[in-house]
Amino acid sequence: MRTSEFVLGLIGGIFGFIGSIIALFIGGVDAAFSESGTSDVIGLGWAGFLFSALAIVGSVVVKSKAKVGGILLLISAVGGLISISMFYLISAIMIGIAGLMGVFKKDKEKKIAA
Repeated sequence: MRTSEFVLGLIGGIFGFIGSIIALFIGGVDAAFSESGTSDVIGLGWAGFLFSALAIVGSVVVKSKAKVGGILLLISAVGGLISISMFYLISAIMIGIAGLMGVFKKDKEKKIAA
């Protein structure tokens, strides 16, 4: 049923949202104290937010189309880790494991009794 991939991806996506909110907060504080009034961390926080949303979408898709959902989860894990690195570390591990399971785990074939 691919329940483990779904749960790992969902929890990883929620943790990713939390990490993105922390990155947005730190970027806002950085923008408030910088001379130019802007911060690159804010843009990277929004990118992490989008990758977290992609992880949740991938965790839903993995239940019906395992390979496609697994690839979405892997893209989300790598992209989020690149964008907000340490804030996304726990999420990237969980989402990456779910993505690898979605891509490589074989479905059990139903045996038909003759």
